[in-house]
Amino acid sequence: MRLARKLTIALVCGILAVMALYAYFQLRQEVVLSEADLHRANRIGRAWLGTIRDVWRHEGPARAYELSQRANEAVEEVTIRLLPFSLATGEPKGLALSSEQRQTLAAGEAVRTIDQDQAGNKWLHIYAPLDVDGGQPAIVEYIENSGAHHSFFEMSRLALAVATLAVVAVCGLIAMAIQHSLVGRPLRLLSDKARRAGAGDFSGPLSLRQKDEMGELAREINAMCERIQAANRKLAEETAARVTALEQLRHTDRLATVGQLAAGVAHELGTPLNVVSARAELIAATDLPRPEVVRNARLIVEQCDRMTEIIQQLLDFSRRRGRTRGLTDLRHVVTHSVDLLSTAAEKAHVRLECTTGTAPMLVHIDQNQIQRALTNIVLNGIQAMPNGGTLRVAIGPQRAQPPHTAHHTPAECACITIEDHGRGIAPANLEHIFEPFFTTKAVGEGTGLGLPVAHGIVTEHHGWIAVDSTVGQGTRFSVFLPLDHGADATRGAA
Repeated sequence: MRLARKLTIALVCGILAVMALYAYFQLRQEVVLSEADLHRANRIGRAWLGTIRDVWRHEGPARAYELSQRANEAVEEVTIRLLPFSLATGEPKGLALSSEQRQTLAAGEAVRTIDQDQAGNKWLHIYAPLDVDGGQPAIVEYIENSGAHHSFFEMSRLALAVATLAVVAVCGLIAMAIQHSLVGRPLRLLSDKARRAGAGDFSGPLSLRQKDEMGELAREINAMCERIQAANRKLAEETAARVTALEQLRHTDRLATVGQLAAGVAHELGTPLNVVSARAELIAATDLPRPEVVRNARLIVEQCDRMTEIIQQLLDFSRRRGRTRGLTDLRHVVTHSVDLLSTAAEKAHVRLECTTGTAPMLVHIDQNQIQRALTNIVLNGIQAMPNGGTLRVAIGPQRAQPPHTAHHTPAECACITIEDHGRGIAPANLEHIFEPFFTTKAVGEGTGLGLPVAHGIVTEHHGWIAVDSTVGQGTRFSVFLPLDHGADATRGAA
C-alpha cells in the first residue's frame, strides 16, 4: 500500500474516532436531558397529586374531579385525570397495567409508562394512588406528549451520523488531494530519479518546487548525482591514464628485459659468427674442391639463418603490438619461452627443466603477451638463484577456483608451475610483489616491472597468478589460464 493511502486511512480513522467520541457525549447529553424531563414530569404529577388529595379531603370527591377537568382546560400539553382505583385492579375496562405495576400502585407508589398511539406519537403516563385517610379511593393519571422529545432525540442521532460521514468524506478527499500533491507525486519522481541513477543515468535533474522535506531531499539527490557524475568522469580519466601508463610500463619493461637478454643473445650469436668467419676464411684462403666449397657455403647459410632467427625473435619480443588473440597450444608457448631464456640460464649456472606432457593445452590467448609474462616470471626465478640450481617449469590441467570469488564454481584451467630453489620472498613483501617498481633486488639487477606486467597480462586473459614462497627454500609461481573446451569438443568431433 502506498504511503499517501496509508496516511489518508490513518487520518480518516482518527476523524472517525473523534466524531464517535463527540457523538457519544452528545447522545449522553440528550439522555441526561430526557431524564431531566421525566423528573420534571414526576414533580409536576406529584404536585397535582398533593393538590387533588387536599381538595378531596376537605371539599369532597366531586370537587376533586372538577379540579382535574379545569386543569386539563388550562394546560394543553398535559392531561390530568382522576380515575377510580378499581380501574387498576384489572376489572373490565381497567388500565393496561401489568401485575407488577398493579402491585406497585397497591403499595402506594407511582407507576410510569410510555405508550404509542396509532399515529405513532409517544405518550408519557404517570399513575399515582390518591391516599386519603388511609384509603386509596382513586388514581391520579398524568399524561404528557413525549413525541417531540423522542423526535428531537432521533433527529440528533441522524444529524450526528450525517455530520460524521460528511466530515470523514470531506476530510478524506482533502487529505487524498494534499497527500497526492505533497507526498505521492514527489515520491514517484524521487523513485524514478533513483531508478535512473541506479541504471547509470544521472542526467535530468529532479525539479520539485516544494519548500519542505521532499524538496530538500530532491535537491540533495540532484547534488549527489552531480557529484557521482563528476566522480565518474574523473574515474574514467584516471582509468584511461592508468591504462596508458600501464602500457608504457609494459613496453618499458619489455625493453629492459631485452637489455638483460642482450648479453645472452650476444653469446648466442657469437658461435654462429665464429663458424661463418672460419668457413669464409677457409673458402677464401685455399683452393678447395667444389664439394667442400658447397658444404662450407651451406654451413655459412645455416648459421646465418640461425642468427637471423635469433634476431627476429628478439625484435618480435621487444616490438609493441596490438592484441591478437587466437587458439593456441599453451605447451608450445611454454617451450618457446624456456628456450628463449636458456642462454641466460646457462650463464647464471641454472638448469632449466621443462615438463609439458602429451595432451594439448588449448587456450584462447595472445601468444606474444603470454610469452612475455612467462619470460618475466622465469627470468625472475633465474635471478633469485645467484648460486645456480635447477628451475622447473611444468604445465598440466587443474581444476581451480579464482581467488576472492567464493560464489563461483571451480573451472578447468591450464596451470603453468614455475618453481625455483632460490632465496624466497619474505611474507611482508609477498603482497607487494605485483606492485609496479617494487623490488628487493640490488640496484641494476631489476626494475620492479616484470611481475606487475606479468600479473596484468594474465589478468587480462581472465586468469590469475598464485604465489607460494618460503624464505631460503624457494618460490613457486602458478599461472592459471582457462581452457577452451569448445575447441576440444570441435577437435574431437572432427
